Amino acid sequence: MNTGRRQQWITRGVLLGFAALVGMSLDRASAAGDRADADRDLSAYFEAETGRLRDGCLADIQTLDDWKAKRPLYRRQLLEMLGLDPFPEKTPLHAQVTGTVEHEAFTVEKLHFQSMPHLYVTANLYVPKALSEPAPAILYVCGHGAAKKDGISYGNKVRYRHHAAWFARHGYVCLIIDTLQLGEIEGIHHGTYRYRMWWWNSRGYTPAGVEAWNCIRSLDYLQTRSEVDPDRIGVTGRSGGGAYSWWIAAIDERIKAAVPVAGITDLQNHVVDGCVEGHCDCMYIVNTYRWDYPMVAALVAPRPLLISNSDKDKIFPLDGVIRVHERVRRIYQLYNAGGNLGLQITEGPHKDTQELRVHAFVWFNRFLKDQNPLIVEPAVPLFEPEQLKVFNELPADQINTDIHETFVPQATRPVNARSSGEQLARHRDWMTVLREKVFRGWPDEADAGPLGTRLAFSARADGLRLAAFDFTSQPHVPLRLFVVTPADDASPRRIVLNVLDEPDWTQWLAAMRYWFAESLSRYDPPEPNPAAFERMAAEVKRKSLAWAAVAPRGIGPTAWGGDERKHTHIRRRFMLLGQTLDGMRVRDVRRAVQALGHIDATRDRPVVLGGRGTMAGIALYAALFEPSVARLELREVPDSHRRGPIFLNVLRFLDMPQALEMAAARIDVQIDADGDPVP
Repeated sequence: MNTGRRQQWITRGVLLGFAALVGMSLDRASAAGDRADADRDLSAYFEAETGRLRDGCLADIQTLDDWKAKRPLYRRQLLEMLGLDPFPEKTPLHAQVTGTVEHEAFTVEKLHFQSMPHLYVTANLYVPKALSEPAPAILYVCGHGAAKKDGISYGNKVRYRHHAAWFARHGYVCLIIDTLQLGEIEGIHHGTYRYRMWWWNSRGYTPAGVEAWNCIRSLDYLQTRSEVDPDRIGVTGRSGGGAYSWWIAAIDERIKAAVPVAGITDLQNHVVDGCVEGHCDCMYIVNTYRWDYPMVAALVAPRPLLISNSDKDKIFPLDGVIRVHERVRRIYQLYNAGGNLGLQITEGPHKDTQELRVHAFVWFNRFLKDQNPLIVEPAVPLFEPEQLKVFNELPADQINTDIHETFVPQATRPVNARSSGEQLARHRDWMTVLREKVFRGWPDEADAGPLGTRLAFSARADGLRLAAFDFTSQPHVPLRLFVVTPADDASPRRIVLNVLDEPDWTQWLAAMRYWFAESLSRYDPPEPNPAAFERMAAEVKRKSLAWAAVAPRGIGPTAWGGDERKHTHIRRRFMLLGQTLDGMRVRDVRRAVQALGHIDATRDRPVVLGGRGTMAGIALYAALFEPSVARLELREVPDSHRRGPIFLNVLRFLDMPQALEMAAARIDVQIDADGDPVP
């Protein structure tokens, strides 16, 4: 750098130092205001998206014929969203009884079976004594109630044993099964909630699918028992067990009556009101087809269904439960089966209360026994947890602990195409899958609204012009696109658009703030980086480029406030809406590319799209959908979606190498493992 240039930098630095003393509090206030605006926009976005799904739920069903025509499709969709399509093979159960416990009215068999090879289900089967004919049966699925002593899990079947005992004392065979998370063999329900296993979304995995499958195989087991009338099987459970009651009742017609207790509410409660923060992953389907939860309830119709809840339940609020009932009631009315749908609301919190139990007993007596006796005996626990434990030693071949690794099949890497035609067909299939299964949560063009590209500010310094353009990715998602061009207004030959993550945003801001501090004063001020600015400026001037940058939603100018826990549940909300945060960021980058076509300086110019790490993957997928992208310059590209970016279901169909193959078939792709960060 020559002496005059050095003096210019020094003078600039002194001025910035004085400005920092005066303006630091203003910068911080502006940044805090931006975060507050971003939080408000995010809340409005979630509310609008939730409203769109709510309004569309069952809206196309006007007649019973409408429903009957679409019901098989909806059932297949639910199976897919549980990870059960393709349907797993029903392998031998290998059921074993490891012991019995006697009561004067019934016998308890301690048993286990394998719902698939080495996936063990531990259970207790309560069988009334002196049965003269096959009896009605209840599948009882348990909520999240741990039963552990000295580090040994006895299974949550022990916490809910009083329910099973009541059924057995009143003439029902009752199979009560442990769940994956809290069984004698402990698996995981909290992959995204607690352990940051975001790849579950990419795999299309939810532990709700394992619980549903274990319920299906439990029905298979009950049908092997001579004590059971296979035409009179009901299901019930509360909290998590309430949710599993929904899954099995919706997908399996062998359930003839159902009483889910505190196990369902609508997306309004989960997404907008924040109930998602009180629920682990087993409570949710992978919402590929963007359902609201009344759709699940409707699949039970016209079979007897009692929706049971308490009025002060904070994680299944009363208003959402009533909305679910109101929507599904219309489907029952189409069947002229309104008497088969009930709504029970008792006083109390989210708790296993006696009032909730009694009405369930009445419901099953009515629909499985055609009786209505007075309920005179409460449900009380009759055994100690140690008496009901199935395993003395856990099986070494169990896969319960890691079932999330294998439950949903992952796409295998395809062999090389034998011809260009075969490759083209394969790429068309992958693009169809991306539209229908991975990015289905993107808005239609009509719903996305206009880009509304407009100039926010423009500044000139050191032979360059920095312009900022605001545009709308979709309603409630305003973004800003920054474009650097030579100050002489010469039309650039091409555009380099860099997709920024949070560290790259900070580095970009550090480079640009040295010369454009006043224009960028509202953002948190990092230490200026004149060397990075010089590198960028030299590139722009030497190659006559437009150097653009965009930070997708939740990054940089639109970063949300809050701690890691808040950000975890933001990401989980996207999944509940049939989206992922990374998937919607691909949409943001696409809209930024489109916005460049509305700016005079960059209109009709080829776009080079670049990014690093996860943003390299996001740029890659944006390029697949945007024909104006002529080249990709990617750094530190993840080798698999298991590490990011996280897109719904993508690993069921393809992985990063296949996406790169598709891009390279159309445009130039440059991958630099050790490239410098975006300036």
